[in-house]
Amino acid sequence: MSDTRKKRMSMLDSLAAAGKQGGAGAPMMASNRALRSARDAVDSHRIWELDPSQIDDMRTRDRLDPADVLDLRDAIETNGQTVPILVRRNPEQEGRYLLVYGGRRLEAIRGSDKVTKVRALVATLDERDAVTAQISENMARRDLSFIEKALFAKELVDTGFGNQSQVAEVLTVSKSAISMALSVAELIGTELATAIGAAHGIGRPRWEAMARAIEETGADKRELAQLADDVHTRAQVAVVNGETPPEDVSVAAFEVVMGHLAPSPARPAVPRAKPAEKPRRQALVVNGRKAGTLKRTAKGLNMEFVDSRFADWIESEAQAVIEELHARWKSRAED
Repeated sequence: MSDTRKKRMSMLDSLAAAGKQGGAGAPMMASNRALRSARDAVDSHRIWELDPSQIDDMRTRDRLDPADVLDLRDAIETNGQTVPILVRRNPEQEGRYLLVYGGRRLEAIRGSDKVTKVRALVATLDERDAVTAQISENMARRDLSFIEKALFAKELVDTGFGNQSQVAEVLTVSKSAISMALSVAELIGTELATAIGAAHGIGRPRWEAMARAIEETGADKRELAQLADDVHTRAQVAVVNGETPPEDVSVAAFEVVMGHLAPSPARPAVPRAKPAEKPRRQALVVNGRKAGTLKRTAKGLNMEFVDSRFADWIESEAQAVIEELHARWKSRAED
């Protein structure tokens, strides 16, 4: 094995082993396997030096509080880029690449006047394997908070990565945990959750309490998001003024929003009629891609399709299709 090959393997092994201090449980083992699979897919036995403008970042976002890249940029300018990023060739554009992981390193080099090339490993991965490697690499370096996992799971389901069981498998949690997380993410919403931030240390029960409070009070989530934004703004002003901001600003933002939702003598809880049953939505996936959405409401069942041509075909064949499905249902019922 060549020295270059050994170094490349060693660096990816180091990434796969990152975070072992947190324990050697099943999630970490699954992460290591995914990273080793990405390592094995690396081709050409070399580390490439690519122009950052050749690389597109089309990944599903999985973090709410990306760290500032300025310190990383300074470190790369001083010591060089010690760990390569991982990319895959863009199947639709020759000469271009899609980022698998290493977004902060890529962003740091893009913002540098001294470093013009990014060191990268090029792997042969399909879209699903690339997302799995991204998840594994990030979870190996640092556990995602509950709300980050919840929003990430929601986006994976919404964009057709897979159903709840498949998303649960790649995030190394149970299907029931994913179902609960999706419910919380839906009630809180991306805008409010992003405004609050990752809030490490705030676990599932308290996010569920916030979701219930929003549902019960009918609070305006845009106003709540503004409250959270104000907390982050005040923290930034405190730093500028030489004052000490909260240790975790996102946790402080969470507490402010929860405090606003909690009833008080000055703002008693407003009784509300029992809300109608919330529609249940399910992504319809064909060959690993989202083909449509199934929505069940009190009034019936609705289907929406991404491809209008497929929708036209379903419309023209609706009678035959429904008769076939009804016959299958009757056959199962009689069994």
